[in-house]
Amino acid sequence: MSDRYKPRKRTFLTLSPVYQSQDNLKELFAILEKRAPKQADAVLAYIKLARHQKTISKNELIEESGAGASSIASLIEKEILIAEEKNVSRLYFEEEDLDANFELSEQQQQVLTDIKQQFEKKNVVLLHGVTSSGKTQIYIRLIEQMITQGKQVLYLLPEIALTTHIIERLRQYFGASIGVYHSRFNDNERVEVWQKVLNNEYKIVLGARSSVFLPFADLGMIIVDEEHETSYKQFDPAPRYNARDAAIFLANMHQGKVLLGSATPSFESYFNARIHKFGFAELTERYGGVQLPTIEVVSIAEETKKKTIQSHFTSVLMADIQTALVNKEQVILFQNRRGYAPVLLCKICAYTPKCINCDVSLTYHKHSGKLHCHYCGYKEDTPSICPACGSTHLEYRGFGTEKIEDELSIILPDARITRMDLDTTRSKNSLQNILNDLEEKKIDILVGTQMVAKGLDFADVTVIGIINADSLLKYPDYRANERSYQMLAQVSGRAGRRGKQGKVVIQTYDPSHRVIKQVIENNYSDLYFTEMEERKAFHYPPFYRIINLDIKHKNPEILHNQATYLGNQLRKHFGDERVIGPQVPLVSRIRNYYIQSIMLKFEKDGISINKVKTTIREVITQFQTTKLSKGSVVQPDVDPY
Repeated sequence: MSDRYKPRKRTFLTLSPVYQSQDNLKELFAILEKRAPKQADAVLAYIKLARHQKTISKNELIEESGAGASSIASLIEKEILIAEEKNVSRLYFEEEDLDANFELSEQQQQVLTDIKQQFEKKNVVLLHGVTSSGKTQIYIRLIEQMITQGKQVLYLLPEIALTTHIIERLRQYFGASIGVYHSRFNDNERVEVWQKVLNNEYKIVLGARSSVFLPFADLGMIIVDEEHETSYKQFDPAPRYNARDAAIFLANMHQGKVLLGSATPSFESYFNARIHKFGFAELTERYGGVQLPTIEVVSIAEETKKKTIQSHFTSVLMADIQTALVNKEQVILFQNRRGYAPVLLCKICAYTPKCINCDVSLTYHKHSGKLHCHYCGYKEDTPSICPACGSTHLEYRGFGTEKIEDELSIILPDARITRMDLDTTRSKNSLQNILNDLEEKKIDILVGTQMVAKGLDFADVTVIGIINADSLLKYPDYRANERSYQMLAQVSGRAGRRGKQGKVVIQTYDPSHRVIKQVIENNYSDLYFTEMEERKAFHYPPFYRIINLDIKHKNPEILHNQATYLGNQLRKHFGDERVIGPQVPLVSRIRNYYIQSIMLKFEKDGISINKVKTTIREVITQFQTTKLSKGSVVQPDVDPY
């Protein structure tokens, strides 16, 4: 295994047993206050921290006491404090640090027993547990059972960045029998992992979606953590597949079991659990009795009218940020758009610079001083004069993470602010360095995109700010409400995870939106039943299957003729009701290819999906044999879920 996946070590401190008695401790203070007051401050800080937490790191003690590293080193040398190096994780798992002899809570034990019983009758079980409820510990107990039986386990995670960190946790229990696999490995590393899986040397494989293609010898269980994540779906290039569904098929081949885990399950999985196709278990309490964060919704429109909004920050959010900073706590701000400003607009003629390859406006990035396309990577210099009318009245509209970071640094000049998005995490160790700094409290405020919603687990993060929830809620997609709830709930779950109750501030123009109310009430079931009624009425999954065909060509007129022809051929086989389109998608041109889409909807009962797919292949093949198809690209894809 590559050195970059070795566990990270941290120094933890404990007070020597000699000074556990009050008399010896008083005597120690009397000596230190006269000879080494900084060391006395460090011991006092240790006692203060020990009242609220089980483990105290060297960095935490330095931060709390204000003593230097040399003072701590002196206390260790005098054997007043005992230092011990441990492997730790900085990311992803929601529970507090685990040790090999951890005990499950009463609810966890009941759920574990329930899952085992359901596995006797069901091959797939859905575990629905609120954020920080202790799902990881249940996973570990199930893995232990599989290892005892000599079986292999595949542990799927949605993100590569998360995969490289959870290895640190699991190695505490399973040592060198764990392998890691994902797409950023080079060919030599992939071959090594492949061979070890084939030879049954790896009992546990931890990986991203591509791990389902490894040659398992005796697979007993697959754990799909955060099973709702869209990252499990391979969109481009082919093969297009959903790793969650592929995992269920793979486990069936090995006669193994699948555990799907999530705090916000996908509707399809929840639907399958309700109709008893899948088993179902539920964790309703946070581990250790920690309370869920309080959520406050603030109207951007109201604050704008009252002129109490400061830049993009409402008075409520600013007050909570400042309180957290005074208390030496940390803040995470979520904005689901990177860059500085999404649109550069001429105030005279409304001209907006667009990508030369794609039908999208260019986003201004302040760090590069250029306009960027987020689809093809095209860049160009920012104009100072409008190319259309010659006006110099150009202004930036909208805001991304870069602008949030920039404006916040002006409002709070003393705060240590860092941004975490695709732009700041491109280099090899950049994400790791940001997480290290956050853990070591070198960052007061972290501004980020969806990356901040996935698995951050830090004790001192007490305030979460969602800058603009409307960018999620107003997206034109039948899954918009489901995904908005998932994102808002997951981001909210980052606050108040280690004894301190957190607070979440949601800024929106529509405070009465149904989904926001459901997030506040943590009412997943209400969201589910409401959305299911709409999906049934309008023929969407899970009641119907959807297959999308994207037809691409560099000439828009030829594309129109090709898409119309293909749509008519499909209607001959499936009828007008099942074939929708062709129609132009939201982004109608990418990398110089114009796009039109055809959507096919098929009921789940009374029709063979295999026959449907065969017919679609035949229609596409027949189309590709005609002269009309010249220069075209046809991409079929099953709906993400």
